[in-house]
Amino acid sequence: MVKKILLLGSGELGKEFVIAAQRLGQNVIAVDSYAGAPAMQVADVFEVINMLDGDALDRIVAKHQPDVIVPEIEAIRTERFYAYEEEGIQVVPSAKAANFTMDRRAIRDLAAKDLGIRTAKYLYAHSLEDMYKVVEEVGMPCVVKPLMSSSGKGQSVIKCYDDIAKAWDIAGSKGRGDSGDVIVEAFVKFTSEITLLTVTQKNGTTLFCPPIGHVQERGDYQQSWQPALISEEDVKVAQEMAEKVTSVLGGNGLWGVEFFICEDGVVFSELSPRPHDTGMVTLAGTQNFSEFELHCRAVLGLPISEITLERVGASAVILADNEGSNPYFEGVEKAAVYPKSDLRFFGKPTTREFRRMGITLAYNTIGENVFSCVDQTKEMVALIQVKNNYDDVSCK
Repeated sequence: MVKKILLLGSGELGKEFVIAAQRLGQNVIAVDSYAGAPAMQVADVFEVINMLDGDALDRIVAKHQPDVIVPEIEAIRTERFYAYEEEGIQVVPSAKAANFTMDRRAIRDLAAKDLGIRTAKYLYAHSLEDMYKVVEEVGMPCVVKPLMSSSGKGQSVIKCYDDIAKAWDIAGSKGRGDSGDVIVEAFVKFTSEITLLTVTQKNGTTLFCPPIGHVQERGDYQQSWQPALISEEDVKVAQEMAEKVTSVLGGNGLWGVEFFICEDGVVFSELSPRPHDTGMVTLAGTQNFSEFELHCRAVLGLPISEITLERVGASAVILADNEGSNPYFEGVEKAAVYPKSDLRFFGKPTTREFRRMGITLAYNTIGENVFSCVDQTKEMVALIQVKNNYDDVSCK
């Protein structure tokens, strides 16, 4: 059973997916907007195109005739997926799921209006003038997000009147896709944030990973840990919400479903139809299968009988602090002395401020304090520096 998989988006999540797919004997074509992207470094073949160019996307699909299309990012002309699906190509998880979840408007309206799932109060703004009115109605503080973006790009918090124009400009410059609209969300007073990795199977029941706790800054995750320490009641409610949304969208694969845990219950936040950045903690061996292995098995229709917690663990991101190229890392040998730990560098060819360049991982036996793992990953990150211009460095 060998499938030709067209991977659309070749970042660090895509790289781990390619490794998982090749371990199961699959053939992967990695696609992104720039050469040398992480997944391209391990894929069988790669292509460089603008995936928001529908004609370019059509040409790549026609050229490679894939069995499966796996989207890894939002900036794709996803409406083309319906035609590919009609041609007999498997779109992951489905054309409907990929199209809906790439647009915050579609997925939020589906959850709140169609399915009656609890979300934060939200409205859309179509212009700066409109945004002033929307913010007044939603109330401050509030969160502004582009309708299409990933890893927190374009997000900001409005705390006062002077923040509104600034937030509008940030969303417009950092968002992806054609829409200039934004979503304005009321600020949720939560006690914790979690990701519930959810696996829908071709011929099997929907499975859930142990919940993952995480901390975000600038809308992007900084640390994650598994398991998140929340009540069984909240876990059950989150599972019911996740299953309700994924069953309507259809298809098989792994989904990253985000929730706020509040004093008065669970609030749905967002959903991604693919491995989630916070789920990189599973690379620490916290589960019997990592999120990437689960995604690959679900995509291929291989049965997954169970998902079990094997360890407690944590991850923390290694960030660049300036713009450059040919990056390398200092302090690796200092971080590597920690027991029950690991490091992953993504292989991105360029840096910019706050760009994720790698992660640290720590783990321990079940029953141990998971937050000691969080502390360890943060200590390891503090020892590592991202440097640029490796070609200019003398190797002694």
